[in-house]
Amino acid sequence: MAAQVTLKGTPLTLAGEPLKPPTYAPPVCLVDARNEEIHVGGALGKPQILITVPSLDTPVCAMEAKKFNEALGALGEAVRAVVVSMDLPFAQKRFCDSYQVNGIEVASDYRYWDMDKYGVRIAEGTLRGILARAVFVIDPQGRITYTELVPEISQEPNYEAALSALRQLL
Repeated sequence: MAAQVTLKGTPLTLAGEPLKPPTYAPPVCLVDARNEEIHVGGALGKPQILITVPSLDTPVCAMEAKKFNEALGALGEAVRAVVVSMDLPFAQKRFCDSYQVNGIEVASDYRYWDMDKYGVRIAEGTLRGILARAVFVIDPQGRITYTELVPEISQEPNYEAALSALRQLL
């Protein structure tokens, strides 16, 4: 059975079940803010954190991206940190430029819906087609070590738990 999240208490079914540890993190193709394809997931030889949000053009998502940018920016090339939404690359670039988001990557899944492999696309309701709020931490060998599917879309994730899981891999 597919997982559910809520939006202000209204249940929304996902198109799948979010991946959990110790599942292998499938490689996915996304489009970055420069409108170029990037690949994340899989075994990259360094830790990854994939953060999915509904839209960077909303207050909670914007705050989440900014907080992760601040927390992860100092790690530089030691980790691959990507915030993924369905926003178009042009909107993502505007967001990054407006808020000086340069410590993490921002990418869109609008082209391939590859994040379906992670089970986080909303399958019904007013938010059908966008991504639920979730965090995946992946070890250098491509195994998921931490997953959080935020049950209520209007709430932020547990930053400390996600960052702690990532720090354990460094």
